[in-house]
Amino acid sequence: MAEREIRFWEIYAGIGGFREGLTRASSRYRPVGYCEIDPYARKAYELLYEPKGERYDRDARAIVPEELPDFDLLCGGFPCQAFSIAGKRGGFSDSRGTLFFEIARIARVKRPAFLCLENVPGLLSHDKGRTFQTILVALSELGYDVAWQVLNSANFRVAQSRKRVFIIGFLR
Repeated sequence: MAEREIRFWEIYAGIGGFREGLTRASSRYRPVGYCEIDPYARKAYELLYEPKGERYDRDARAIVPEELPDFDLLCGGFPCQAFSIAGKRGGFSDSRGTLFFEIARIARVKRPAFLCLENVPGLLSHDKGRTFQTILVALSELGYDVAWQVLNSANFRVAQSRKRVFIIGFLR
């Protein structure tokens, strides 16, 4: 029996970290598009992956979800500067901090079976945990059961210590 293809769309793609991991993990994962506002990151993404025939969106805030291709998995690392302990920690008061809600807006319409999101561990403690709770409630209201965990890249044979919180959503 042939394995089912899993179509994914990458938001806040950077240079394609999710794409790299997914396509290395299995040939079942097929990218259908990506979104990246930074021109240098986009150029690197295109040089690395040559995404011919895939949809490209520059700005997540301008996406019309109904126009996106269908996908099973929405993945991305939403901007972390507003939550990082290395920054001013403006949270949802910082326009970058509100970009999570673009993921929610797209998921509300597209209803992918899975979400895989990534951010800095400071997201968990921001505003005494209320910011993370807001995100969990938003995902639950969209119909997603969520699991999350902080992982360190050094534990996965990567030559750096880089902790990140991963949030996995499963559509009920």
